[in-house]
Amino acid sequence: MRAIVYREYGTPDVLQLEDVKKPVEKDNEILIKNYATSVSSGDWHLRKADPFMIRLFFGLSKPKKNILGFVFAGEIEAIGKNVTKFKAGDKVFGTSGNNFGAYAEYLCLSEEGVVAIKPENMTYEEAVSIPFGGNTALYFLRKAKIQKGQNILVYGASGSIGTAAVQLAKQFGAIVTGVCSTSNLELVKSLGADRVIDYTKEDLSENIEKYDVIFDTVGKSSYSWCMKSLNKTGFLLLSAAGPAQMFRGIWSSVTSSKNVISGVMSEKAEDLIFFRELIDAGKIKPVIDRRYPLEETAEAHRYVEQGHKKGNVVITVIQETKNEIN
Repeated sequence: MRAIVYREYGTPDVLQLEDVKKPVEKDNEILIKNYATSVSSGDWHLRKADPFMIRLFFGLSKPKKNILGFVFAGEIEAIGKNVTKFKAGDKVFGTSGNNFGAYAEYLCLSEEGVVAIKPENMTYEEAVSIPFGGNTALYFLRKAKIQKGQNILVYGASGSIGTAAVQLAKQFGAIVTGVCSTSNLELVKSLGADRVIDYTKEDLSENIEKYDVIFDTVGKSSYSWCMKSLNKTGFLLLSAAGPAQMFRGIWSSVTSSKNVISGVMSEKAEDLIFFRELIDAGKIKPVIDRRYPLEETAEAHRYVEQGHKKGNVVITVIQETKNEIN
């Protein structure tokens, strides 16, 4: 099968298209013919081993896992003898966890993994744009116990996590302010944001509004401004926090009535089912910036690493036909 392989950390040029052995499902696994994946900020950080701490978990001198790719959407080709939740022919989407492997035409995954039947009204490319940003946004918003009528600011509202956070917050009944650049204002408005702030033209330090929740999805907001702009028992959500922000957040949570949530999110298959129901009801829509074929994955990494993508950048692993879409 074709796969994008990297055997050393570095620039996008370390990503090479190769023919590798097709995986074989174990007794409790499903074999997925993978039609689409995506490139997130997490992917390029792993590729570069940036920050260096990544090497402590994924390989000190070189990567232990040679095929990146965290999300997938495809069709189950075969199942292990003990699998009961799925059958061959099921069209699914999900995430592969720390096993990665979605930059390939096939991957195996435990039936107990983060996988679910994909929404019927979505193509594979649309479906694959949901799990990374969607699951991350859902995890952090649930940590904040977001409620109807609360005032929430989403910093980085046009990215993968941000576009999901804006839509989810509106579904939970919150009043949403999105922060993004000029070129993304209309996109964020179209997702339901009640107000949009252009950070290139408006100085946030002069914004006197108070928020119940501030969700920094990109790790670029001013920590001190965020804490000052929170209500007394508000939540600051940091999905892209570095070690310094994490420690600062712990100290703030201990020494004040405000709550700072950071760290690695967790997810489960039920989260995907939750999204599928929202999608089927027309309440959540995918946001796709660009599409690249598998062989141009390195170019997709270059683009995503610039930090200006809108929503998701999708990799077409296998071109789907009309019959395969539904």
